[in-house]
Amino acid sequence: MTLDAAANPSHAGHAANPALTAALAVAVIAAATLAGAWFFQLVLDIRPCPLCLEQRYAYYLAVPLGLLVAFVASKGAPRPVLLVGLALLALAALANAWLGGYHAGVEWGLWQGPTDCTGPVGNLGSAGNLLERLDTVKVIRCDEVQWRFLGLSLAGYNVLISLSMAVIAAWGAVRTFQRA
Repeated sequence: MTLDAAANPSHAGHAANPALTAALAVAVIAAATLAGAWFFQLVLDIRPCPLCLEQRYAYYLAVPLGLLVAFVASKGAPRPVLLVGLALLALAALANAWLGGYHAGVEWGLWQGPTDCTGPVGNLGSAGNLLERLDTVKVIRCDEVQWRFLGLSLAGYNVLISLSMAVIAAWGAVRTFQRA
């Protein structure tokens, strides 16, 4: 037992349960990231493209799954259950990092993106209702960056956040596996 754990017993439980710590951290990071995405969309009016919306799926999975893994970890669930939960969190985060990297590459023009949100706009309908359709439809392109900070777009930050979540989940899995 460490000095901190002896002096503050509430910290001992978290330090002794890496699955709980990792799962809670991943759930909190995912929830904060979703809150940020919704803030950008609803408050700053930076609308998400189709790839941006797809990148949210991993966070929508990570919040409840992370909370579930944390809950069962706090109740002393068997190690294999915890390892599977943490592995799923890590895999979802890695897949999301890949999707964010793909999206960032589309934004930088390194490769072609999906046809539904990149390239020229086609099939605008008849000339009679063209102005009406242009007033009602706002196409958010996947290959145009709407916001950058320190040279990174939101897709680039998604890569960093997702990789961080994967590392945390992997750390929790390794430490849980090593526990005797």
